[in-house]
Amino acid sequence: MEFKTIKIQLGESMAWINLDRPEVRNALNPLMIHELTEAFGWLGSRDDIRVIILKGNGKAFCAGADLAYMKDMAGYSHEENVTDAEKLSKLFQTIYFCDKAVITVVHGACIGGANGIVAASDIVIADENTKFAFSEVRLGITPATISPFVVRRIGHTAAKELMLTGRLFYADEALRFRLVNTVVEASRLIDMERQYIEHFMNASPYAVAECKRLLRLVDGSSDPMDPIFHQTSVIIANQRISEAGQEGMAKFFEK
Repeated sequence: MEFKTIKIQLGESMAWINLDRPEVRNALNPLMIHELTEAFGWLGSRDDIRVIILKGNGKAFCAGADLAYMKDMAGYSHEENVTDAEKLSKLFQTIYFCDKAVITVVHGACIGGANGIVAASDIVIADENTKFAFSEVRLGITPATISPFVVRRIGHTAAKELMLTGRLFYADEALRFRLVNTVVEASRLIDMERQYIEHFMNASPYAVAECKRLLRLVDGSSDPMDPIFHQTSVIIANQRISEAGQEGMAKFFEK
């Protein structure tokens, strides 16, 4: 498959996906969202792939939504905003419901929607200097589409603090809030990645897939058709076209 915003490298029983828009710190735009969804769907359906590793090229893992993309969203109709939000939600769902083990390695920055990718992953390894933020409230909107995945991962108490304040926090706090699994120095990222790959390669791929289904069943998130995904897409669509959302995004662009 040919991609423009990501790069894929296939290995023996594993695959690496690298976000590849380093000039904008791998900010999400419609094409990247589509290509990531396609890539995870494709790799997740392959019998020869057991582990998928997601990383970012350049200085940051992902800086959230691309500025040009955000400007376009501000002018979308309600229906266009719902459709757009559902595509982003579909990306998180595709990662979350993937039967393969998904390891995400973050560095530099992990902002806004990038935290949806993190929360949907199985294992998250973070460079100790990585900055995180659920910055949506500062734009007059909320982190709606990522919320089902984030709340399941870190719980309501942590989600309230991080989502309501929109504050910047670092990898050590992300570890405390359970957004990431482990924090290491930049020089140890690859070693830690290899350790987790080895764990999964020593496990039965059938058992890993069944265990992921079991965990989703136990926490009540086993249905890909759960209406919460559409509901959160409608919520963010309403907020984007609201007076507060329009004003917040306009102020952001002025800066």
